[in-house]
Parts: sequence; C-alpha cells; structure tokens
Amino acid sequence: MPRGPRALAVRSLLACTLLMVASVCVTARTGGAVSWPTRDWPGASPEALGLDATALEALDKDLAAGKYGYIDSLLVIRHGRIGYERHYGHDYDSLFAGKGPAGLYNYYDPAWHPFYQRTPLHTLQSVSKSVTSALIGIAIGRGEIADVNVKVLPYFSAFRAAPDERRDRLRLWDVLTMTTGIRWDEFTATYTDQKNNCAQMEATDDWVQYVLDQPMAAEPGTVFVYNSGATELLSYLIRKTTGKNADDYANEHLFRPLGISKYAWKHTPLGLADTEGGLYLQPRDLAKLGYLYLHDGVWDGRQIVPATWVHQSTRWSIDAESHGAGYGYQWWVLSRQSDSTYEAYAAIGYGGQYLIVIPQLDTIAVFTAWNIYDERALDVRVALERVLAAVRH
Repeated sequence: MPRGPRALAVRSLLACTLLMVASVCVTARTGGAVSWPTRDWPGASPEALGLDATALEALDKDLAAGKYGYIDSLLVIRHGRIGYERHYGHDYDSLFAGKGPAGLYNYYDPAWHPFYQRTPLHTLQSVSKSVTSALIGIAIGRGEIADVNVKVLPYFSAFRAAPDERRDRLRLWDVLTMTTGIRWDEFTATYTDQKNNCAQMEATDDWVQYVLDQPMAAEPGTVFVYNSGATELLSYLIRKTTGKNADDYANEHLFRPLGISKYAWKHTPLGLADTEGGLYLQPRDLAKLGYLYLHDGVWDGRQIVPATWVHQSTRWSIDAESHGAGYGYQWWVLSRQSDSTYEAYAAIGYGGQYLIVIPQLDTIAVFTAWNIYDERALDVRVALERVLAAVRH
C-alpha cells in the first residue's frame, strides 16, 4: 500500500453508514468541561463511552490473529477518553532478515522501521504530511506566510528550475492539495523501486532541487497527482519563512502545547526535515492531533491552529479520483454530504498508519502497522467500518 492510499474506493454504503450512525449518536462532547490530555489520556470503559466492547474485542481478535497483516497498535478514543487500546508484537528482525542494506530509507531495516531505534516511537510515514499542514496553518496564523494564494517559486530563488510559465503560477494551495502540475509517479512502482519518483528523491542529497528538476505536466490547481516531493517543498518553505526547521517549529508551536515531548523526525542529507514521511510518534500522541482538530484547533483554551485552517484542511477541496476519496490540505476526506461538508477524514501513511477522525461521533481512531509486504493489509475504509460498528450511542 503506498504512502498515500492506493485505492480508498469509499463506498456509498460507508457514507450511508456514517450518516445513520451519526443520526442516532451524540453529536457533542459528553456533559461537563472538556478534558485536555496534555499529560496523558484519561480512560473509561467502552460502555461508558457508548462503545460496544464486543465489537472492539472482535476487532482485537482479528488484529491479533493477523487477519489484517502486521498491525502494531489500535487506539479508540471517544469523548476525550480512551475506550480501547491494544498493542501487538512482531519479530521484525526475523521478518526483515536479508532484505538489503541498513539505512533510513530501507523500509526493511528494523532500526528504522517501523519503530525508531527500537523505541516505542512508530513511523508515521505520510501522516507526517498532515502534521506539516498544521505547521503551515500555524505559520499563516502567525503572519509568517501570507495565505494559500501566495506564489511558491519566489521562495525558492536559491534553486534552479527549468523555465515554465505554469511553474511560475504555482501557488501554496496547489502544493497543499497535491495539484502542483509537476510530472510525478509514486504508484507505478513500489517505494523500494528506483522507478518510483519518491524513491529517486530519497536517494539524492538535495530533495528540493530534485522536485524542482521535474518537468511540468499540467496547469497547477487542476489535476490531483499524489506527490511526496510537494510536501518536501513545504519543509523548505517553513524554514525560509520562519527561520526554523519544521521539526523545531513543530516542537515550539505544536508539540509542546499538546504535551508531546517524545518524537523523532528524520532529515534529508542536507539537513531539511523530512516532512513527507519522516515523523515518529507514539499512538497516544498522534491521537492528540486528532483531538486538536476535533476542537477546531483549540487546546486547553489556546488557539494552536486557526479554526479556519482546520476546516479548510479537512474539507473536500479536490477530487482524488484515482483514490476514491477527496483531498484537503494534506488530509484525506473519506466521505461527504456535499462539497462543503464531510463525515470523516484521515491522515494516512505507508504501511497502514491511520489517524481517523469522525467529528459527528466525537471519535478518534489510531492504527499503526507495517504492511509493506503483506497483502492482508488493513484498508482505511475497513478500519473505519470496524470502528463505526463499535459506536452504539
């Protein structure tokens, strides 16, 4: 399964299920003040949160039995409390034996994948893109970037780019929505194959220059083409406009306010934060991003991400037809009632990293996995359906 999902194919049945469940469920937080899990998440029984323990146990049994490949964790949060959490162990050392040389981008190196240096920090892959989107929103809110309509190329004056009037028209909005117009292919070949543009980029020293070297194939803003290199342009843009690398900027303006102190973030050979796939977090800390977005970017009385940015990021801005879903600002939109509303959205990463947010049900689900070689991989729509099946009221 690619870093951006290969075929989400969201069914009409799933959209109907979302709407039916939402219609009979509580649409706001349970009574009382909102709890903020800055230090840690409080817990409650599934029943107390309107969750069906039997359905969750059935999911747990399937995950433990390997029905969906190599799943590393499951976390379901409702009304700000953990209702269900499980972790699953796999012998990745044996599974990866003889799979090639060690290294940051050998996805079979157990020192890097799926856990960072054998710690509890799990690779997020392209979930990193959604975190990067939050950083762009923060920078706009702070006035360090004007807005999504700014032309991108002037920020890259230190790089060469083949003359093309279409590239000159490239806006931040186009980069965020994966409509850059740049010729790019991440899906014909796997991420371990050098025919893959992303694999080629990761094999170079200067990732930004590699992206800018690619020819234009379409007018920006018109055609969705999933492009991890586009998100690496955002990494440079953050450093250019804020004076800080994306990981340092995230620590100051996003992680620290949310109480996230343990993380790792890979860097390119030239020291730029790998915003397209290099972040590692623990599942409970990843869930905090979902909780922040559930609360319109507010955390414990403080506006961390502008509310308008949260809404724009997670709305169906562009049709990702090849994936059967919509795309916002580096977020996947799984279902919608119209072009301006949605029922579920997700941050999705290669190998089965899912942060699923269901606003109407006040529910967050996190799955971590490492299904890069197993066809039993858990599809995001199946993950969503299994969680929905556990929501009772």
